[in-house]
Amino acid sequence: MADLKSTFMNVYSVLKSELIHDPAFEFSDDSRQWVERMLDYNVPGGKLNRGLSVIDSYRLLKEGQTLNDDEIFHASALGWCIEWLQAYFLVLDDIMDNSHTRRGQPCWFRVPKVGMIAANDGVLLRNHIPRIIRKHFRGKPYYVDLLDLFNEVEFQTASGQMIDLITTLEGEKDLSKYTVSLHRCIVQYKTAYYSFYLPVACALLMAGENLDNHVEVKNILVEMGTYFQVQDDYLDCFGDPQTIGKIGTDIEDFKCSWLVVKALEISNEEQKKVLHENYGKPDPENVAIVKALYNELNLQGVFAEYENASYEKLVTSIEAHPSKAVQAVLKSFLAKIYKRQK
Repeated sequence: MADLKSTFMNVYSVLKSELIHDPAFEFSDDSRQWVERMLDYNVPGGKLNRGLSVIDSYRLLKEGQTLNDDEIFHASALGWCIEWLQAYFLVLDDIMDNSHTRRGQPCWFRVPKVGMIAANDGVLLRNHIPRIIRKHFRGKPYYVDLLDLFNEVEFQTASGQMIDLITTLEGEKDLSKYTVSLHRCIVQYKTAYYSFYLPVACALLMAGENLDNHVEVKNILVEMGTYFQVQDDYLDCFGDPQTIGKIGTDIEDFKCSWLVVKALEISNEEQKKVLHENYGKPDPENVAIVKALYNELNLQGVFAEYENASYEKLVTSIEAHPSKAVQAVLKSFLAKIYKRQK
């Protein structure tokens, strides 16, 4: 794995160098340095799970055949396109949310002399993706499908983000809007498509598959992405901050979290009143009251039931798939997230 990660990082260096020497634009030293610093700050800093899973998935689809250097490079390049997409979303998300830190360092727009230039940097990150794809995939039979895939997933993610933003409008804190179906809609579009479906779809295209023949794979991965986000919502409140690496603030931030939609679904009128009065308030006392109510409603037990039911449903769907190679891809994704603590 360490070897795969270093190979993957080498591909990043190649792609970055190509982008800062793109013949379509006349770079000055200043502009080249700006883009290089912006990329190094925003693109490779995360866990790289999405990008690396393109290579993992492609390897499993090839059923044990050793990948040649060319295949590893192309799978890595597509993995990096997903990481670029993620960086673009996060740079702009942080501006919208007025966030302070990301991955343990100040958000890009908080860096001195960056400020709102970060908005244009986000646009640049987005535009790097078709430049990478054009340079390395233009001669491939699936070139158009690849562009189409990234465009569609970006549209779905931006639309999910919009629903999230208009639901949590400041000054309109209305808990009654928060339902299981709204939560599912936000999660599916904002997270599941680009984090779970996109890496596998890239691998399928590279393997010569037609995505229209894999609607069931998409459905399973979107279901898995939903389960992943519910885990995230759960860990935000009940996870160990030492393990997850951050202190959860979903309650203070009035987030449409799975915990609050479940609490609203199973609470009585009295308990609903407590939620309405305390949810979304920054005071630690209000937060403690909400957490106490979550415990009273046994949300940890409700989550454990949800986790087991989701897992069984996913395994059944995966095992119904006719291709053993596709099953292996889906099972490897599920194994990475089942019962995770961070």
